[in-house]
Amino acid sequence: MTAPAAVPLISVVVPVRNEAPNIAPLVAEIRAALADTPHEIVYVNDGSTDTTEQELAACGVRWLRHAHSCGQSAAVVSGVKAARGTWIATLDGDGQNDPADIPRLLARAQAEGGDILIAGHRVNRKDTAVKRFSSRIANRVRARLLRDATPDTGCGLKVFPRALFLELPHFDHMHRYLPALVLRQGGRVVSEPVNHRPRTRGVSNYGTLDRLAVAFMDLIGVAWLQRRWKRPVVEARSGE
Repeated sequence: MTAPAAVPLISVVVPVRNEAPNIAPLVAEIRAALADTPHEIVYVNDGSTDTTEQELAACGVRWLRHAHSCGQSAAVVSGVKAARGTWIATLDGDGQNDPADIPRLLARAQAEGGDILIAGHRVNRKDTAVKRFSSRIANRVRARLLRDATPDTGCGLKVFPRALFLELPHFDHMHRYLPALVLRQGGRVVSEPVNHRPRTRGVSNYGTLDRLAVAFMDLIGVAWLQRRWKRPVVEARSGE
């Protein structure tokens, strides 16, 4: 009988769509970064039309596939649900997030404890001027309206407890609003500076106009969620 696989401490969830050239290099970096930590890598192939599936099969990681592209947030939700780790780290699949930052963010999360989100902060972004400018404006508007006290919600590198994420409301584009949703749930958010790298392979699947087109309605929706929820304080329980 085959012995059951050890339960990982952390699951690295990577949503991808048409990122075939980035699969093998990123997997190697994740494995190197977490060589001393019980971990698993969970890729979610969000309806790719290139050779992403073949690359994933060759790398020997856990992966699942959406029959059709449902977006980055849906891919993250599917990955977290399939994950087995107590902690989750999310990474963008384009190679711009640095897996070497994961152990430090995990250590901070464990030290803080409880319902905590450690959000990466790309202090020196390696994106185009247009993307940096649009993100700066969006972050200012979001922070003013949602008061999430997070300078960079768009960074794909985050660490949080799996159980906390599963309690959050799930909707399209939710990954951009995780700090506000965690605060709404009664959790805490801490930002940590992380490395950011230029894209060297493939092309972006998300354009500036695509993000701006949906940002306003998303922002209003999350603000509505914040105001339509009162966290109960459980003072006593019985029957345990």
